[in-house]
Amino acid sequence: MSPDMRHLIPSADIDENATLRRLMEGTALSTGEAFFKALAKNLAQALGVHGAWVTEYMEEQGRLRALAFWLDGGWVEEYEYDIAGTPCEPVIECQSLIHIPSEVIRLFPKDPDLPGMGAVSYMGVPLKDVDRRVLGHLAVLDDKPMPPQPRLTAIFHIFAARAATELRRMRATRQLEQQEARLSRLFRGTMDGIVELDSSWRITQANPEACRLLGGAETATLAGMDFRAFISPERSEMLAGAIRELAEESEGRPYRWLPGGFACNSLDGQSFPAEASLSKYLAEDCPYYILVIRDSRERFAAEAQIQSLAEEREYLRREVAALEEQGEILGDSPAIRSALRQVRQVAGTDAGVLLLGESGVGKELFARAIHRQSPRACRQLVKLNCAALPASLIESELFGHEKGAFTGATAKREGRFALADGGTIFLDEIGELPLELQAKLLRVLQEGEFEPLGSSETRRVDVRVVAATNRNLLKEVWDGRFRADLYYRLSVFPIPIPPLRERGDDIGKLAQAFADDYGRRMGKKLAPLSGSQQKALQAYPWPGNVRELQNVIERAVITSREGVLNLDFAMPQPGPGPGSAPEGASRIYTEAELRGLERANIIRALEACEGRIAGEQGAARLLGLKPTTLNSRIKALDIPR
Repeated sequence: MSPDMRHLIPSADIDENATLRRLMEGTALSTGEAFFKALAKNLAQALGVHGAWVTEYMEEQGRLRALAFWLDGGWVEEYEYDIAGTPCEPVIECQSLIHIPSEVIRLFPKDPDLPGMGAVSYMGVPLKDVDRRVLGHLAVLDDKPMPPQPRLTAIFHIFAARAATELRRMRATRQLEQQEARLSRLFRGTMDGIVELDSSWRITQANPEACRLLGGAETATLAGMDFRAFISPERSEMLAGAIRELAEESEGRPYRWLPGGFACNSLDGQSFPAEASLSKYLAEDCPYYILVIRDSRERFAAEAQIQSLAEEREYLRREVAALEEQGEILGDSPAIRSALRQVRQVAGTDAGVLLLGESGVGKELFARAIHRQSPRACRQLVKLNCAALPASLIESELFGHEKGAFTGATAKREGRFALADGGTIFLDEIGELPLELQAKLLRVLQEGEFEPLGSSETRRVDVRVVAATNRNLLKEVWDGRFRADLYYRLSVFPIPIPPLRERGDDIGKLAQAFADDYGRRMGKKLAPLSGSQQKALQAYPWPGNVRELQNVIERAVITSREGVLNLDFAMPQPGPGPGSAPEGASRIYTEAELRGLERANIIRALEACEGRIAGEQGAARLLGLKPTTLNSRIKALDIPR
């Protein structure tokens, strides 16, 4: 808005606290459509404006669709419009807040709806995804001038961020619902009998084939029946043993093949030989069991598909949870802008991307951004940390295995590449991949095919690979620990991610965002970071990068006093530099102080090494200790892991 227009409107102000309170109370308990309606109505009423609306942006059509539109005391239903020629267009195109204090109709004469709304003034702000792609916008209009008000603008940004988070959550949930609908169709349409049992062995669900096999007309006929009524006491004991094994297993896969099967007796007096597999899952901390029954007189091909879709659904559940926990890539430093520009350049291709950066810089967030901006965004992003698993298990995790492929392989399992078919796989810490598996990974990258462990069948997949490392892979190639051909295949498009110490003012922005997030979760109202606190944060070198900053801010929020972050307690103390003298020649530390210094030093080392103790990248090597000694000190000093 030009200065010559703004002088027409007298300055005004609003009651910031009352407005914030009203908006927070009006939207605190709502989600989805109810949240957007509560936000639009309360925003309009709290600001005293003629109308307010939240929209979703349909980029291909260049249109906005209202999720909620409150105008002149009522709802405008099914409102959708082209952005061309409207005041919303610069909001979407410039990706910034637009404020028009008056004469909006004169400035946008081609907007057909403004005259009918009696619009005089307008304010709109974009709603962005984590990769800064516009998802929609939040706007208000009034039938009188709307003077510039810094507090109004601040409130607008606060609730635009909340609306963007809800819109992201809603889109992710929509994808999960679509996946669950696919699984439901398979559940009802498969030729395998599928029965769900509670912890007392009572049937809670059964698909149509299970009803046919067991002689029930429908699920309601079988619901509540004890499944042991359908099998012999001897086979009931076998099933009980499998359930006990699943209950005692703390790691691995919650599936069991029931060897030998059993004779199944249906309600209509028929008996048939059946094979079966058992799996377990938890819902609200209560165990449930899925029994897949196959009439051995027939041949079925649906088991692998059911298992794959079940794993994919669970993976999407975790992705929704992760999406709610993770924020967008914050920062406006030249280094972070350069990295994001490279993300936009490569995302639309299928080129391999290698994310380079120290531990804790947020490489997974960048992998998510690449996936979301790619044509594969409608499929899943599958992740694997190559340093988090023993070398003996990585091949099975990547490529899957057949039943009996190795000791403990009691059921067939899909690997991460199979789950990522059509989508993207993110291989973190790729430098930790054992040399013997690098050839198999190269084959997948070059030819799109692999064989699961224990199988002679070749599987074909279409997967885009994004890898990440904090190692110098070229040096690993020179030292013979990494294949040169795999390195060049992975690093078609390398993207260096800057360490936190090179991001300047971004440190303060990230710290404030973390403080706001933890303060909200813990129910604490905190004052903004002071100038001295921001300087202290920027002066620290952050060897653990963003992850270390996040941990420091969480500690500062936990120990905050009277709404002020306790950075003095939470901030790591840098060690003495070369040639520096100790803190006063006469300084003598008590035993408690020495334990505190040792504890803080070990915590910093663990954060810098992402919790790893042993190995080349472990905290024990960093501290010059044996891993067993470090484990003993962690236990003695009561350091959480």
